[in-house]
Amino acid sequence: MNTLGERIRSLRKQRKMTLEALAGDQLTKGMLSLIENNKANPSMESLSYIAERLGVEMSELLEETNRQELQDVLKTAEQLFSIGLDQLTDEHEQILSLIEPYVEKLTQGYEAARLLDIYSRTLYYEKKDGWQELLNKAADIYDQMNITRRFASVGLFRSIVEFSEHHYDDALAILLKERAETEARNGFIDPLTRLDFDYLEAVLHYAVGNAEEAKRVMNEGIEFSKEKQVFYRIDYLYRLAMSYAVMTEDEKSMEYYERKLLLYGEFADDEEAILFTKYAKIHYMTSYKKAYQEALDSLNEYHEEHDPSKTYTPYTFLERGKALYGIGDYKEALSCFKQVTIADYVHHPLDLSIFYEKDAYAALCHRALGEEAEAYRSIDIAVKNISNMPHTPYKDFIMKTYESIHS
Repeated sequence: MNTLGERIRSLRKQRKMTLEALAGDQLTKGMLSLIENNKANPSMESLSYIAERLGVEMSELLEETNRQELQDVLKTAEQLFSIGLDQLTDEHEQILSLIEPYVEKLTQGYEAARLLDIYSRTLYYEKKDGWQELLNKAADIYDQMNITRRFASVGLFRSIVEFSEHHYDDALAILLKERAETEARNGFIDPLTRLDFDYLEAVLHYAVGNAEEAKRVMNEGIEFSKEKQVFYRIDYLYRLAMSYAVMTEDEKSMEYYERKLLLYGEFADDEEAILFTKYAKIHYMTSYKKAYQEALDSLNEYHEEHDPSKTYTPYTFLERGKALYGIGDYKEALSCFKQVTIADYVHHPLDLSIFYEKDAYAALCHRALGEEAEAYRSIDIAVKNISNMPHTPYKDFIMKTYESIHS
């Protein structure tokens, strides 16, 4: 890390000042040169003078890291941290190595808070200890600086941690507490933070089985987005709304939110939003309408129209397997179910329950093929997985299948 002299020289050059200009009338050029080359130590009076001439706080000169240095580190850290969790290679290791030497000196300022924020979250992702204390330290600095959005994001992250560990009630309790504290401290919450809270609160209400509360918060978020003409999170809110419409077999709402998502996808050039509507309709065909051949035709069309890397997913293998079961092609259905995996980032009980149906359908296929032992094994796996999930049509299906297999 830079020495005191090196920091003074670096700041002087950033400001395009000569030695004479910085020395002014209280230091000599020679003495300043000795200080910059670490051959002389300035008195506190001289250091205060130098800091004033450079336009910085004296504490910035005394610290082992100056603001410009932290800004450079933060720029690199942000780039590494922006990589999606499903695309990571060694970015987390790079982040930890980059920030670790500075951690003890990160005590004030936005750069310090954000570096602590990134470092602590990365520690959590890498399952390393100490992340909570550092995250709290980041939150304290954000709070002192009245940076509401960043302060709120820490609270959101605390809730998401519990959610990702499937502690859904705890996650909701933390979110409601963090939201109340953020609103009480700041009075005004910017629209983006408000929509972050609305979206996650709706997700968590669904997770604990509070469908009516989830619907209320979700609709408030959608209306707020429209009112303020701020469309951040609107696609996620629409996806949530369409998912609920599917699960409640509300075809009118399904069509409404499908139309909204397609318009958004075309406007924002967001292929994921468009693909979601295709998947949701196919899921409705297999799980609710029992229109199995129609679902297979839609899946084939779905694969022809879109990038195969985005269409051959665990979700589509699951839906193809269900459709094949429905038309009596049990062996092919089992082949599809074997290719269904649950990604590490899937945590919502609705998504998990949909995936857990795989083993119930596999059990039905095995029974149809006369493979009783495999049928028992598969349905027992499904029941074990679904046992702690909230009530949904998917849980009902698994339990009814269990009764059917064991009858």
